[in-house]
Amino acid sequence: MHSHVLNEADMNVNIVASEFKKTFGLEPEVVVSAPGRLDFLNTHQDYKGLPVVSVGINLRTYIAGRRTDEKSVEVYSGNLLDEGGEHFDKIELTSLEILPKQKWFGNYLRAALIALLQKGYKVGGAKAWIRSWVPIASGLGSSGTLLVAFIGFLNELFNLGLAVKDVAELAYVAEHDVLGIPCGRLDQYAAAFGNVSIIETVPPYNVESISFNEGIFAVIDSGIRHSTADIHPKRQKEIEIGLEKLMSIAPADLRRLLGYRYWEPKWSSLTIEQLQPYLHELDEKAKNRILYTIKAHNSTMLAIKVLRGYKPSYTEVAKTLEIDHERAKEIVGKGKIDIIGNIMTYQHNLLSSLYDVSLPEIDKIVEEFIDNGALGAKLSGAGLGGCVIALFKDVETAHKALSTMLSKGIGTRGWIVKVDKGITRHK
Repeated sequence: MHSHVLNEADMNVNIVASEFKKTFGLEPEVVVSAPGRLDFLNTHQDYKGLPVVSVGINLRTYIAGRRTDEKSVEVYSGNLLDEGGEHFDKIELTSLEILPKQKWFGNYLRAALIALLQKGYKVGGAKAWIRSWVPIASGLGSSGTLLVAFIGFLNELFNLGLAVKDVAELAYVAEHDVLGIPCGRLDQYAAAFGNVSIIETVPPYNVESISFNEGIFAVIDSGIRHSTADIHPKRQKEIEIGLEKLMSIAPADLRRLLGYRYWEPKWSSLTIEQLQPYLHELDEKAKNRILYTIKAHNSTMLAIKVLRGYKPSYTEVAKTLEIDHERAKEIVGKGKIDIIGNIMTYQHNLLSSLYDVSLPEIDKIVEEFIDNGALGAKLSGAGLGGCVIALFKDVETAHKALSTMLSKGIGTRGWIVKVDKGITRHK
């Protein structure tokens, strides 16, 4: 039961550099880190080609290392060592392969090397030490962060000349194509760019960083573990069952906006009004998944405008968040950060009621956060476990809420996190 604010970067660099030295008897040449991420807005939409908003946070993964003359990359995981698990991988560059081990950390690194080599980048031998402050399988993007940090580390070590977007895209290729994990681009781009980032998930995958320095985020880990790989394909299939039905009954002009695969519809051009006459023909799950996609997207577009400084009308807020005019007036009156908080909670409720990726325990954490002064809260990540994130006006309120909730046994651990920069080479 602990919550902590970290004054971290320099401390963590020192820890990782000294652990490297202790293990290999040498000083590291390079230390690189990448942030964990909050899945802030438009969860479960990156694989549909819709824009998502992420937040890079000051829980980071650090990699220290140096070049060697060997034909292999030797890597230790400090975290797995602490847990008493298997924590070392020696990756032969001449015979790169993914090992038949479930959830093996080394396979992510192997996939990164394969992705680099496939694109013609030359990597030599190296020794590396990894230490992460991003909790694993908790909805904070730990695998994307590991891939980005490792590719960024190799980029610095071997002067590969990769831009931030190249690192993000290679990390995506490693996870999606090489490892076959059905992810979108949210995690890898969030870890590479950090900050509050609007990520376009269709080519050319533009990223817009927004300065959002109001408020503070708190995170509670539900302690319930899940696997993204189990959730995504099911939701994608359910959407496709609905699309198939719509394609068989909708008129030609509407069919032009639809498609058979979950990524094919022009989701951002579809309205519920257009689909309304046909929704009753769909199976309940399929209908809900499609409604979720459109409603979550509309509320994200409103949030993005507000983040960019736009002041919405009461009517717009009432319609988008499905609330009455008086409540909308009250929210708008309080200003930007309150509107954003309400959009977060609205999206959580959609994830719970229309997308079935919440659980009673997670809904309870969201409610408790709000009862304890949060402006908004939602699950982060694929759902069915993992973390809940909440937005607060100030650190004091966030701290108080976190300690109250943890002391009541709500969640297993928590953090107050700050928005943090993307991939970084440390001095």
